[in-house]
Amino acid sequence: MAGTYARATEVLVIGGGPGGYVAADRLGQLGKKVLLIERDELGGECLNRGCIPSKALIHASLLYRDVRSEGPEVGVTASDVRFDLEQCQKWKEAVVAKERQGVATLLKAANATVLKGEARFTGPKTAEIVAPDGGRERVDFGHAIIATGALHTVLPGFEPDGTTVVNAAQLLNLRRLPASVLVLGGGVSGCELGEFLANLGVEVTIVELLDQLLPGFDPDLSRELTNALEKAGVKSKTRTKATSLERSAGGVRLTVESDAGKEELSAEVLFVTVGKRPDTANLGLEEAGVERGKGGFITVDDQQRTNVPTIFAVGDVARPPMLAHKAYREGVVAAEVIAGRPTRFQFQAMPSVVFTSPELASVGLTAADATVHGYTPREARFPFAALGRAHAAHRTVGWLKVVGDDQSGLLLGVHAAGESTGEFVAEAGLAIEMGATIRDLALTIHPHPTFSETLQEAALLWLGEPLHVSARRGPRA
Repeated sequence: MAGTYARATEVLVIGGGPGGYVAADRLGQLGKKVLLIERDELGGECLNRGCIPSKALIHASLLYRDVRSEGPEVGVTASDVRFDLEQCQKWKEAVVAKERQGVATLLKAANATVLKGEARFTGPKTAEIVAPDGGRERVDFGHAIIATGALHTVLPGFEPDGTTVVNAAQLLNLRRLPASVLVLGGGVSGCELGEFLANLGVEVTIVELLDQLLPGFDPDLSRELTNALEKAGVKSKTRTKATSLERSAGGVRLTVESDAGKEELSAEVLFVTVGKRPDTANLGLEEAGVERGKGGFITVDDQQRTNVPTIFAVGDVARPPMLAHKAYREGVVAAEVIAGRPTRFQFQAMPSVVFTSPELASVGLTAADATVHGYTPREARFPFAALGRAHAAHRTVGWLKVVGDDQSGLLLGVHAAGESTGEFVAEAGLAIEMGATIRDLALTIHPHPTFSETLQEAALLWLGEPLHVSARRGPRA
């Protein structure tokens, strides 16, 4: 009911996404009274409009593709295989709803109070909550955690309209498959959802401003994915800038420029995915005295504390990279610091996964990064084609490479393209965090037959002691 009220809480959490709800959950476990404010749905962008729904749709598209493309070769045949987008969307929405309910259950168990509304700071220890019905509450808090996430970057002239020009959230809710889609942006979302559409027979072209798909990733991973997308029928244009857009009832016409000159590309739909920016508007940061830094990110220390001692920030709003698992950890750190525990956000290697086919996984330094850091890097790459599990699973495309310091043998990075690489990249992350050497990885017994054996095999290859490919150099001492 609309009106003006007042309440007090030990900790105010603004945002119920990965960083916010995990912080609230951990605070509850530590005995703190928590008030969590979420303006939309629990789970945030990741659960409702990103990670979970996209992976559900990708899974369905791969199932459809595999039955049709590889099924006959392995003895699985089916007639009249069809993709029912409406049923797929219903299934995806059921998955999201179940996960969202899981978050609500966790918060209830943590005795956290959850309110729907908008929160705005009015000072370093006070905030105002505006409910959907217009009701207002003053909240006095001991500490606050900002976990408002990020918003899709909007390019002037390329604004989504939900019909011919869409963002990722709108694409994930398509009720009809277009015949053709242009993807403006060759980052993770553009590549994942571009391949999803191609698996279903949509004509896809990806336009990327920089010199490779997946800018910032190991160049070998980018090349592997580019080749795989090409085989799947996806066209890509790198070092290409979109300069103008024409919209019509029948679709879009995109004018682009590259070294080859100007070109016009046409499609039924344009999917714009050119990055995200921290969501800090209308939070009252100025009233609270909270500072922002480069790119609009809220400035935090290694305990997630802002320049205001009572206010913390976690997740996409705090600093890159914008990853849900980074937000999870930051939420735990903020909660434990508020509860008086000596916790810090520190890591040697942040894993990342791209859910394409082949799946891409990366953790630690690339060879180029390692050189900048003063190491003498050397790489060794083990092919999935030499792996028994890969043949048995009909997944021989891909490889895994280790990056090690040639002087000390220290493991610096692992980068892989292949089936299930995202499921075991954390093992490599743990090894890097523990200061493991390449030989430590090689001496770790891996179960057979599994895809994780590529870690051990690549390490052995780096040492010059390979078991399942020919040696390329003599053994290291």
